[in-house]
Amino acid sequence: MRTCSSLRSLSAQVLKNRLSHGSSSFVRSSQIALVSLPKPGSQSITTASHSNAVVSRRNVLATIQRPTPTPIARLTSLTRQFSSTGATADSNTMAPVEVQQYDYIVLGGGSGGSGSGRRAAGWYGAKTLIVESGRSGGTCVNVGCVPKKMTWNFASVNENLHAAKHYGYTVPEDVKIDYKYFKERRDATIQRLNGIYERNWGREGIDLVHGRAGFVEPKVIEVTLEDGSKARYTAPHILIATGGRPSIPDIKGAEHGITSDGFFEIEELPPKVAVVGAGYIAVELAGVMGAVGVETHMYIRGQEFLRKFDPMISKTMTERYESVGIHVHRGHQGFKEVQLLRDGKGKDKLLKLIHHDGSETEVNELLWAVGRVPEVEDLHLDIPGVKLNNNGHIVVDEFQNTSVDGVYAIGDVTGQAELTPVAIAAGRQLGNRLFGGPEFKTAKLSYDNIPTVVFSHPEVGTVGLTEPEARQKYGDDQIKVYHTRFTAMYYDLYPAEEKKQNPTEFKLICAGPEEKVVGLHILGLGCGEMLQGFGVAVKMGATKKDFDSCVAIHPTSAEELVTLR
Repeated sequence: MRTCSSLRSLSAQVLKNRLSHGSSSFVRSSQIALVSLPKPGSQSITTASHSNAVVSRRNVLATIQRPTPTPIARLTSLTRQFSSTGATADSNTMAPVEVQQYDYIVLGGGSGGSGSGRRAAGWYGAKTLIVESGRSGGTCVNVGCVPKKMTWNFASVNENLHAAKHYGYTVPEDVKIDYKYFKERRDATIQRLNGIYERNWGREGIDLVHGRAGFVEPKVIEVTLEDGSKARYTAPHILIATGGRPSIPDIKGAEHGITSDGFFEIEELPPKVAVVGAGYIAVELAGVMGAVGVETHMYIRGQEFLRKFDPMISKTMTERYESVGIHVHRGHQGFKEVQLLRDGKGKDKLLKLIHHDGSETEVNELLWAVGRVPEVEDLHLDIPGVKLNNNGHIVVDEFQNTSVDGVYAIGDVTGQAELTPVAIAAGRQLGNRLFGGPEFKTAKLSYDNIPTVVFSHPEVGTVGLTEPEARQKYGDDQIKVYHTRFTAMYYDLYPAEEKKQNPTEFKLICAGPEEKVVGLHILGLGCGEMLQGFGVAVKMGATKKDFDSCVAIHPTSAEELVTLR
């Protein structure tokens, strides 16, 4: 809990920022007043100060008196509503403005943009605007982490049903899967999360505008709203957090396939699917399909997938997928053409994949998982002069600064560790630095030792350096590797052949005479939950001796990491 002195300090800081940044909780004569015009059929017009915002989500500033928060303001419609209704306003309170002023503009209402905007507005009172062109919450909430994990859980239930017979349960062989029902429940959860995002923004006084934004001047953005009209906004600090989108190969008929975005629109499971790609998205979605009985074919350019991970993971996971019936086609050079033979859903859809050697493959669905590209095209970054790298990502320094003063970027649009928690952490640190006290002026996110999990079947967890990276950095003579492979107790009741299909494998990479742990790689049942605690240890610089000094929890798979020899 914060101490009384720290509460007073934070309260003073917010008050200072609200006065210095022109926060809407203190309406000056030069600021417009927000008038919420009645909807058709309504009988009242309500007038309120521009933000009526909750100063801090922690409620530490109860001494600042303000009205109850209003719903999220749609300021961009204000001028149009007045002109269309013939309403007028006093010139002192409703002076017409062409460009609306904010302290902080966030382009993109995903995890990173939301995290940064909420930190700026909720903690420090910055007058903040979020511009979002799609559903609130961005990729993670709508077509990424959240629906992906729920779908992973869906597939895991089917695996558990298979395991039940080994534990004495009688389970029908022809268990029916109502995928449409599952999708409806999943979609309802996502819709609820969309609302939670927007309510959180409203409570913290953040304004939300739905539309597509682009720069028209170095510090001015123009938003094309959903009805086609336009509005302009300016701020001394503008954050680009627009994320990325899946890429599609430039071949004839590629549009007949789907991307990871389209995967979450499927209403019926296809009997046969082709997945193109070897990264974590391809592996996760192919794993889901294979686990629920879909005939799954993976097309990869190399010999193994997850090639950016430690070689142990790449090798074992490729072997594991093949052992459970997923068809891995190596050396794939791309398809020459994709033909739509029959449109429909599930089994009713039929595609023909034409290979470069003339051979053909028919599938019910084709999933492109060949990478992602940054969402920058409509931003007109040439106007402020924001630099991009060769891959089209925005170039930033360690403080998330772009090449233009006062313009920042975080998350997938920068190509830095494209993970939701990374974008959130970077966004919050940026909010601290821009609007917090002097102690935050050098605040930044460390991109070292970021733990990550692939929700494959089984799960994969990794933090730190791979073995090749460690050897290159420290030298072969400074590296010691600890490794183990075993069968988790959960599978002890399985037949011998099925045990082999479910390995658990761990690797610990240590450097120097003190054997500092510089890499930890795990795969197997429960690794997704297991990694978080070990990630803390690696981040703190733990050594092999530190691991050894921890008493093991028995019987668990995790105990192997503190008993390696």
